[in-house]
Amino acid sequence: MPHTTSAPAGEHAANSGTEGDIAVSLQGVHKQFGDLVAVKDLAIDIRAGEFFSMLGPSGSGKTTVLRMIAGFEEPTAGRILLHGEDVTRSAPFDRQVNTVFQDYALFPHLSIAENVAYGLKVRGISKTERARLVSEALEQVQLGHVAERRPSQLSGGQRQRIALARALILRPKVLLLDEPLGALDKQLREQMQFELKQIQREVGITFVFVTHDQEEALTLSDRVAVFNDGKIEQVGSPREVYEFPRTEFVAKFLGITNLISGETARSLLGDAAPHSVRPERVHLTGPDTPPADGTVSLSGRVLETVYAGAHTRYLVETEVGVRFISEKQNSQTPRTEPSIRRGDAVSLRFARDHVVAVPAEAR
Repeated sequence: MPHTTSAPAGEHAANSGTEGDIAVSLQGVHKQFGDLVAVKDLAIDIRAGEFFSMLGPSGSGKTTVLRMIAGFEEPTAGRILLHGEDVTRSAPFDRQVNTVFQDYALFPHLSIAENVAYGLKVRGISKTERARLVSEALEQVQLGHVAERRPSQLSGGQRQRIALARALILRPKVLLLDEPLGALDKQLREQMQFELKQIQREVGITFVFVTHDQEEALTLSDRVAVFNDGKIEQVGSPREVYEFPRTEFVAKFLGITNLISGETARSLLGDAAPHSVRPERVHLTGPDTPPADGTVSLSGRVLETVYAGAHTRYLVETEVGVRFISEKQNSQTPRTEPSIRRGDAVSLRFARDHVVAVPAEAR
């Protein structure tokens, strides 16, 4: 058998913690629209106070799950518990949750302060108390100075923060976020990721976050659930799902990976089952460099190089007829020419400890 790495003991469990510290419990939740099964017998616990992301491609079921937690959809079967209370058939306004949408859903004719205060006004909170809470909420998202403006006068990032303040001012036990950063450009999106994580830690509220962006889920989350075809393929910390994918789908969906299987895997690793090794674990050296102990070493030729700022990727055709991607951080001085170019003969190697077995079907 090959020497391959497995996930740390205890990190695989989807359901953990005692009933008292579980914010959301989905118990055998199933959702069907006519002949379409959108969610298949889902069972998972989301811990109180954690930043939990549901990650997957379009149509994988993650948004349907969020809508069922919010009460916008009823499950066909199963139960939904919020802090131990069965809310499966409860209306959205009877649940201690709030939702932030991608389109912000701000009232264009109201000022920012009036937008943020809207939910408090509906609940009958006094004008004086509303003003105090709105001021606190706007300061929390660092936008106290825009209270009298209209939504149209704010940037996309500012509108997103106002939507967040409006949701948090009601002090929900669970905040649901449906692709909230999807409409922002890359630079603003990355900035908002840090701000969102900081706000979540400050308020201590459970965040349930839906995204199709792998990097975003890894950046923000305490735990990530990877969705595929209406079910969860894997749940774990960002490190676990990236470093120790449990299926081929997870390995391929969370970033780039090199998959080795069949006779190639048997000859290199002693096992024909699919295995994954990430590009940053694959190193290129000169063609005559002797192999080190505990490594797999192959000769090859560089077919293509891709400069991506912080790193450079190399596509290598190896002697066994399999192409590998290698990724190297650009840590040298910018004026130094890269030592490896397209067409170069190279030695490609990776440690056996960095290879992870990834069965095609979930265990």
